[in-house]
Amino acid sequence: MTTNIQTTTAGERADILATLSKQRYFLRFTVRDLTDAQAAQRTTVSELCLGGLIKHVGEVESTWVDFMLRGPVAMAQASEDWQSEPEADGWLARFRMLPGETLAGLLDEYEQVARRTDEIVATMADLDDAHPLPEAPWFEKGARWSARRVLLHIATETAQHAGHADIIRESLDGSKSMG
Repeated sequence: MTTNIQTTTAGERADILATLSKQRYFLRFTVRDLTDAQAAQRTTVSELCLGGLIKHVGEVESTWVDFMLRGPVAMAQASEDWQSEPEADGWLARFRMLPGETLAGLLDEYEQVARRTDEIVATMADLDDAHPLPEAPWFEKGARWSARRVLLHIATETAQHAGHADIIRESLDGSKSMG
């Protein structure tokens, strides 16, 4: 997932784009050569599966980029979902491949999210633009996050989930993505 934006952007923005690209690569590399059934398989006590991780990371990135542009209103639905019941159509569905979802489709959606993020990073007027975080028990009260901090959070979250994916993949078939 290399974009021309990375070659035309300099300084801090180029560093952010390179970091995001590297972490996305590790996550995508983890699902190489898998079938849909393998991508949907849980291999640990966790609810996580590889396809579900791809879906989750894409949704999270998209939501945080919307937050950068629109503020806390962009996260209203996500906050409601997390407070709902976990089963059925609740928040656990975000970590699973649902009937009709394919790994190729999830990877394509993730590619589109990444492309949009990269374009916004390259063209956003000011990475210091900040919004208050929404009211939620998992956010610091009264905190404001700049676009820069959001992008660092996206990179961190992607890296964390790439590590989860590596463990799941190794449990699935012994393949390793890192190390």
